[in-house]
Amino acid sequence: MDHDPKETVLVVEDEPTLLETLEYNLTRQGYRVVTATDGVMAVEQARRERPDVIILDIMLPKMDGFEVCRTLRKEMNVPILMLTARDEEIDKVVGLEVGADDYMTKPFSMRELMARVKALLRRVRLIREDMAAATAPEPERLVFGDLTLDLSRGEVRLGERPVPLKPKEYDLLVFLARNRGMVLSRDLILERVWGWDFAGGTRTVDVHVRWLRKKIEADPANPTRIVTVRGMGYRFEG
Repeated sequence: MDHDPKETVLVVEDEPTLLETLEYNLTRQGYRVVTATDGVMAVEQARRERPDVIILDIMLPKMDGFEVCRTLRKEMNVPILMLTARDEEIDKVVGLEVGADDYMTKPFSMRELMARVKALLRRVRLIREDMAAATAPEPERLVFGDLTLDLSRGEVRLGERPVPLKPKEYDLLVFLARNRGMVLSRDLILERVWGWDFAGGTRTVDVHVRWLRKKIEADPANPTRIVTVRGMGYRFEG
């Protein structure tokens, strides 16, 4: 278990067997689980419990998942993973338009759902850390052995030698360095460095990492600063 045991998951599902299965698996993963079986109850529970993430079925009594999502989005920024029994593109489009962060179609792999919940919570923690960092005085320099990032000047040095970087190379290196030791997915890097509306794919991240390695690694073919974590992304070791 690599998350805060106090993290709360609200599960909104009217099918008793699935609700019980989700509650059981999430509890085993160390989460605090609260439940709701209709849309009205979901909104009440979300307001009362302030969960860290919500798993929300679309087909619900009293108020459907779309309306629940739309209502909660006006009040809180909790990540929402929507579930539906219908594999229709319109469901996904509407779900995302009303503010859902992720979407899964039934039947789904419980392992995949757990992975997505973990990813959503990881994103929340990063955002909270960024907000905390924004209110704290930012260090003017980040130093990793002979590699120095001078944030006040926007310069990078390797020993006494300046390292010329393109703007996005610099932004990428700063983001990686600020999250030293953390495994960062390509999607997260792309969103945080290039922006959510960037039209290119994650291949852009790989290309820029390769360029960075040529400039800051002693042996770019065997990197020790920016390490590839197979199947997950990259980790900055400093």
